[in-house]
Amino acid sequence: MTLTVVSGATGRLGGRVAARLDRPQRLLVRDAARAPSIPGAEVAQADYGDATAVRAALEGAGTVLMVSASESPDRVDRHRVFVDAAAAAGVGHLVYTSFARARPDATFTLARDHWATEQHIRESGLPFTFLRDNLYADFVPALVGDDGVIRWPGGDGRAAVVAQDDIADAIVAVLRDPGPHAGRTYDLTGPEALTFAEMAAVLTEATGREVRFHDETLEEAYASRAAYGAPAWQVDAWVSTYTAVAAGELATVDPAIEGLVGRRAKTLAELVRSS
Repeated sequence: MTLTVVSGATGRLGGRVAARLDRPQRLLVRDAARAPSIPGAEVAQADYGDATAVRAALEGAGTVLMVSASESPDRVDRHRVFVDAAAAAGVGHLVYTSFARARPDATFTLARDHWATEQHIRESGLPFTFLRDNLYADFVPALVGDDGVIRWPGGDGRAAVVAQDDIADAIVAVLRDPGPHAGRTYDLTGPEALTFAEMAAVLTEATGREVRFHDETLEEAYASRAAYGAPAWQVDAWVSTYTAVAAGELATVDPAIEGLVGRRAKTLAELVRSS
């Protein structure tokens, strides 16, 4: 079996993939001290923006999982460095975790970054597979404030929220046999698209705590996030995540996970009850 490199192995998604991948692998991390302990796995340390370190970390890899880098104003530039290093290292197949409806005109500002990254991968000549995740269902409970209210400008829009475990299983399926997936783009979603009011009802039923949804105006959304002191690009990203839902851009339910894994994805209710 050829070597597989799993980037972001200290994160929620990369860590899940690394733990499931039953083949020779190298964990690519920024901090080697935080790398998960996986029998037989190598560890390489590199930042996405360090071309020399990334190329060294990817040497000899047949397949590479490129988990998108942490959010930053220069994320696309760092992604381009990584992709170019992968091409220079002779990587056989690049699997990139993208985002639903990655397009240059996406409402969600960071989906535009994913589109730019996808384009650079296409232009690199590397065999690739794009896995476009919907919103993480795992994060839905964290949207609830101390007062039991979900506050976002989501309107009546729907999102096909998806469990990270299901995404990880789909990624592993591609990494185990990447050839049939070359040039493919998969939308990884849950089995149903829910409004935020419906998500609140799911949380209420599953936890016994009353949760409700307040549809913020844009002015309310920006004002309530101003207290965090985040830069403007970050606040725009936060708010546009939910205006993208309101615009209907995350509502499509796709059977890709079932096709890759052989079972349907978990519903939000199933995820919350099992956690």
